[in-house]
Amino acid sequence: MAKLYFYYSSMNAGKSTTLLQSSFNYRERGMETMLWTAAIDDRHGQGSIVSRIGLEAQAHLFEAATDLFDAIAAEQAQTPLSCVLVDEAQFLNAAQVWQLAAVCDRLHIPVLCYGIRTDFQGQLFEGSAALLGLADTLTEIKTICECGRKAIMNLRVDGAGHPISDGAQTEIGGNDRYVALCRHHFTERMRG
Repeated sequence: MAKLYFYYSSMNAGKSTTLLQSSFNYRERGMETMLWTAAIDDRHGQGSIVSRIGLEAQAHLFEAATDLFDAIAAEQAQTPLSCVLVDEAQFLNAAQVWQLAAVCDRLHIPVLCYGIRTDFQGQLFEGSAALLGLADTLTEIKTICECGRKAIMNLRVDGAGHPISDGAQTEIGGNDRYVALCRHHFTERMRG
């Protein structure tokens, strides 16, 4: 039985690296994979999954209106897929998570989703919330705070490194915009 997996963490934990390594492992054994990433994240060019350690691969893009089940089923009809991998899964909507579950249940293809759990205010993203509810397997990918404890929060910062507490839920950025912290240091920095 194919399963829906959700690998989640705070920023900078190596999610994209792990996704790319998983795809490589399948392909090394002659199995086809299909990679997806959010169209909204164009930091490295459209349709690229890039890890901070330099690994990269081309991927299909999803937007809010993308029907993932139909797109994956069409690809499966052309080339048998062994696995579907989704980067930036927090940007999925709930309907798309249900579509990915249907890929597992009806097309019998495992789906591995990678994303952050919460935003810079500690609120769940829609895609993450749906994956936490529907995924067969939940796995936390751990990273560390500046103090050495497990980081679970994503602090948004301005150009000078000052915490930002208000704004849109989605603002694309990397180390220049976000710092992964433990809850204690996140709260401490937000209080100023």
